[in-house]
Amino acid sequence: MQEIKCPNCGEVFQVDESSYDSIVKQVRDKEFSKEIAERESYYLNEKETAVKLAKAQTSEELTKEISKKESEISALQEKLNQEEINKKAAVTEALAEKERELSAKSEEILRLRSQIDSLEASKKLAVNEAVNEKEKEISEQKEKIALLNGQIETNEKTAQLKEQTLKESYEEKLKGKDEQIAYYRDLKAKQSTKMVGETLEQHCEIEFNKLRATGFQNAYFEKDNDARSGSKGDFIFRENAPDGTEFISIMFEMKNEMDQTATKHKNEDFFKELDKDRREKGCEYAVLVSLLEADNELYNTGIVDVSYKYPKMYVIRPQFFIPMITLLRNAAMNSLQYKQELMQIRNQNIDISHFEEDMNDFKEKFSRNYRLASEKFKKAIDEIDKTIDHLQKTKEALLSSENNLRLANNKAEELSIKRLTRNNPTMAAKFEELNNN
Repeated sequence: MQEIKCPNCGEVFQVDESSYDSIVKQVRDKEFSKEIAERESYYLNEKETAVKLAKAQTSEELTKEISKKESEISALQEKLNQEEINKKAAVTEALAEKERELSAKSEEILRLRSQIDSLEASKKLAVNEAVNEKEKEISEQKEKIALLNGQIETNEKTAQLKEQTLKESYEEKLKGKDEQIAYYRDLKAKQSTKMVGETLEQHCEIEFNKLRATGFQNAYFEKDNDARSGSKGDFIFRENAPDGTEFISIMFEMKNEMDQTATKHKNEDFFKELDKDRREKGCEYAVLVSLLEADNELYNTGIVDVSYKYPKMYVIRPQFFIPMITLLRNAAMNSLQYKQELMQIRNQNIDISHFEEDMNDFKEKFSRNYRLASEKFKKAIDEIDKTIDHLQKTKEALLSSENNLRLANNKAEELSIKRLTRNNPTMAAKFEELNNN
């Protein structure tokens, strides 16, 4: 356990080795040196401030004590002066009368002088004691400052040891990384260009399947085999909420090439095609997992956002494959509630649209039926009008026939032999003959 005493409040607190190691691990070369320099300057300033404060306090207290003693001496001196004046007055008044009283007064003067000497000695003793006490306090402050300096030196040595240990550890890790890089470079040199790309895809698929059962139970992560549009990505990731609402979808493209490849591709060469695949497959995000441009510091620092060229597109190295999915997934889950509410509103709007469509369809069909019925009714009215007109004509024809029959009947009733034989002598002679017979 490490004990650290605060120079301001004097509180002592302990720090265990694990916490101390955690604190030391957070610093690096330049920052650590800067922090040590700042702490050393801080402790030196505290030291000087404490010494100055102690001296000032000691001087102030000594000044107050001396002032107090001088005040007392001055008061005693005034009292003595007053006594001497009184004594002289009494001696002057009673010099002739009381020699004995003069002697008594002399004894009193001696006693007062003895008291004055005693007070002066007490004053000097008090001053010496105050000075010794302040010197003791200053000595204690110096011891504390020396102790703090020792602790600082100890901390510096410990920090240097930790720093050396960290450097050795990092050198070991870098050496292991260099060996791993050399191994993969040798592995890539032995593979064909197609095999290099397939190895990266297999790596990403294996990394995802390691966490599928625990972290991605409701997720879909499969190869994109739909090439109807002329191109396809490598993998599609989708995940739905328990109610079936899809809250995230990612189009993945894995790109790699051998170190000995003559034509070196750049990551930007694949952005346009990846964005096209994302839009055609209805994915929200597009991620390029790339080992291209191995010496480009932009792509080696971490996740690179290229949405300033193509919306919602990122470029990552293989080691950021799972963290990228996790980041986008967590961000999408935060907006899942809003998506569900939006889906509910959209469904309501769809229901309203269907209701309006059904109503418009009913209106259209009713209007069509009304139009057909109106046309049929109009046609029937026209036919009735035609029939009425035909019947009217028939009626007029019948009325005309009746008039003709009436006239014919009248003519038939008016027919007589006299009329028949008028202007016909032959027939008149025949009828005359018949009548005579």
